[in-house]
Amino acid sequence: MKNEEEHLSVLNWIDLLSGETWNLMKISYQLKQVRERLAKGLVDKGVLRTEHKNFLLFDMATHPINDPLPKKKITAKILNLLTSRNVVLEHDDKYYPSTLDWQYLRSVVLVCGCSAANVLENVLVDVNFDTRDNGFLRAEELLENFGDYPFVDKSKLNLGTNLQSEIDKEVDQHPGFEMNLEIVAAVVNVFSKMDSVL
Repeated sequence: MKNEEEHLSVLNWIDLLSGETWNLMKISYQLKQVRERLAKGLVDKGVLRTEHKNFLLFDMATHPINDPLPKKKITAKILNLLTSRNVVLEHDDKYYPSTLDWQYLRSVVLVCGCSAANVLENVLVDVNFDTRDNGFLRAEELLENFGDYPFVDKSKLNLGTNLQSEIDKEVDQHPGFEMNLEIVAAVVNVFSKMDSVL
C-alpha cells in the first residue's frame, strides 16, 4: 500500500478496507469476511454469544448480546452526550475506567458513528419528541463540528456546553497527536457524508 503512487482519500480507504467494494483492481486491499471476523472476535471476548436459528430453509448463526449492561451504559452515554446541557461521563472500572485516554473525543466519535449507521433512533426511542429532535440535531452538529481539525464548537442548541472545553483539555494533555486528530476528523467527515455515499 505504501508503495502505491496513487494517494487515496479516507473515504476510499474505508470503502476498500470494509470489503464492500467491487473494484477488482483493489481487491488485495480488502479485509476478508469483515462481519464474520468482527462477530467471532466479539464472541471470543464474551460480548456476544452464538445461537443457531432456523430461517425457513436456512440454518443461520446469529449473535445476540451476552450481557445487556454494557449496551445500557453505552445508550446512557449517548443520551447524555445528545440531550444534556453539560456532559458528564460516568466511569465504571470494568467497562469505562477513569484512566482511559480521550474519553470525551471517543464519546463524540461513538455518537458520530451511530449517526452514520442510522442507529440513533434506537437510542432516542424512549424520549419525548422534542428531545428526540434535539438529539438528532445535536448529532448533526457534532458531525459538523468534529469533521474538521482543529475542532470548533458551533453549537446553537445550548447542549453539551462543556464538551468543547473538555476535548480541548484532552488535546492539550496529548501534544504531538495532531496527525492522529486529523485522521479522526477525516473519518468523522466521511461519517457526515455517509447518506450521500450510500
